[in-house]
Amino acid sequence: MHVTVKLFAGVRERAGVAERELDGVARVADVWAALGLGDEPPGLVYAVNKRYVERDHELADGDEVAVIPPVSGGSFRLSEEPLSLEAVVGAVSSDEAGAIATFVGTTRARSRGRTVLHLDYEAYGGMAEDVMAGIAADLKRRYDLCEIAIHHRVGRVAIAEPSVVIAVSAPHRADALAACKDAIDTLKETVPLWKKEVYESGEEWIGRGS
Repeated sequence: MHVTVKLFAGVRERAGVAERELDGVARVADVWAALGLGDEPPGLVYAVNKRYVERDHELADGDEVAVIPPVSGGSFRLSEEPLSLEAVVGAVSSDEAGAIATFVGTTRARSRGRTVLHLDYEAYGGMAEDVMAGIAADLKRRYDLCEIAIHHRVGRVAIAEPSVVIAVSAPHRADALAACKDAIDTLKETVPLWKKEVYESGEEWIGRGS
């Protein structure tokens, strides 16, 4: 299996080249180790042939793989894989930050008086990430912030697993805390995301704002 790997920003500088040729990698998850650049930094996303993919994506001979660091220190993405608080915090880390506020939304076992088995999330991909980025831009106008990152699950989310993780860095804690609260409140009202609550005796789609 032969693939071309494109590197950008800090990852490119770390490698010393903008492009590498790799042999013997079967999945996207194998790419970082094959590059031989040490521990994988948090917040990386991958694209194959200019389309975002998950880490278990299988590669074909001749594929172009892009290793993409978080944009401008922030990160706005949907993921079918479990979310990482460490990765989201890493995406907003800054030497200028005196505080990083985080919010982790998890699936609860009881809702509307019924026992929940799991949640299924659906999103308007592409638009959802753009709306998240718009939320971050608005918050930066209203507060003194360094960076914002928002990661949201799509697909099935089990009980107690995170469905959304938000991190906000700022020079001072008051702005970080206030912006983090506003971020989750605004996300629930504006981002095109829907969830289905699956119960022991049925299921129900819940719209935005829930």
